Amino acid sequence: MSYNSTGTIITRLTAKKQLLCAAQCGNQFANCNTAVFDSLTTPQCSLYSGSVTPANLTVSMNTIVYDFQQTTPILYHWNTTSITVVGASNGSAGTAANLLARPYGTALGSLNSLYIADLNNNRIQKWLINASNGTTVAGLSNRAAGANSVALNLPDCVVLDSNDNMYIPDRGNHRVVYWANGASSGITIAGTTGISGSANNKFNSPAGIARDSSTGTLYIADTYNHRIMKYLVNATSGTVAAGGNGAGTGNTQLLLIANHQTNNIVRWVLGVSSWTLVIGSPTGLSGSTSTLLNGPIGITLDPIGNIYVADSLNHRIQFFFAGQSNGTTVAGVTGSSGISPSQLNTPYWVIVDDQLNLYVSDHFNNRVQFFSYY
Repeated sequence: MSYNSTGTIITRLTAKKQLLCAAQCGNQFANCNTAVFDSLTTPQCSLYSGSVTPANLTVSMNTIVYDFQQTTPILYHWNTTSITVVGASNGSAGTAANLLARPYGTALGSLNSLYIADLNNNRIQKWLINASNGTTVAGLSNRAAGANSVALNLPDCVVLDSNDNMYIPDRGNHRVVYWANGASSGITIAGTTGISGSANNKFNSPAGIARDSSTGTLYIADTYNHRIMKYLVNATSGTVAAGGNGAGTGNTQLLLIANHQTNNIVRWVLGVSSWTLVIGSPTGLSGSTSTLLNGPIGITLDPIGNIYVADSLNHRIQFFFAGQSNGTTVAGVTGSSGISPSQLNTPYWVIVDDQLNLYVSDHFNNRVQFFSYY
């Protein structure tokens, strides 16, 4: 491969995947215009300040070029046949250590670990990659729900900090619980246990959470108050970061947010008073075409800002290039629920690892499915 840039070399980096090379150019270097990934060189990733023209570029089958001044010809491939990595491949639910009951949110921890909010079992399960059983790391292993410090009641997702400490929206208890790594009990850090409400120190069925790793600030989806609450570290009350005007499709109703009831994904910039549409219908129309969604729940982004949506009622995972509203189905079969390795049944969550593999919480099949990137 030969490349004669019209600009100067910025740096060369080790990158295992094409997309990670492009992400370095797109997100880390303000003067970067071109990323060249060559799998046969070391380091594989070269970043340039110049642009690409046919006259100064020769590529081989091992090379891909990302020109941020023109187009971004990124190639994405996932196996459409998945592998069950948590739970029973036949969809069986249960309380045993190798089973789940309506899994919801997932998170990747250290040492090849996967954390699952095992919703109807009222617990958080930790699975090491390739393990045949999980370990209960929050809540009670016997499925018992409760409102004390050792129990949970319908936990629907979990986020981790750098030490694998857990932050859990405990939906049935209207609270958020902090559960330290290895601890046998948790601490309520937001909301009032067992009491719902609309005051700024209360929730009504919280069902989603994000954490700013640089500040520790939490953003909590307060489901039936139709708002996103912002909690600073050690705060006893939150502030409304988005929504808070009741349910609806207006852009002062219900940051990147899956607006489940109105079938769209919206972006709410902190400090502004309304959202902008990213994906789906602005009027709440549902559908199964490449531009519409039906009951989106979980969303995630990869390093370059592409969006992955758990389009639950279409039984699929939709992939959207950054800035685009026309999606591609990368997991599941549109409109067809099922138990086969190529099907999903109401997927609730999707996450992407550093190799761009997908982990999908296949809610009504009581399992987590792995779709490998290649």
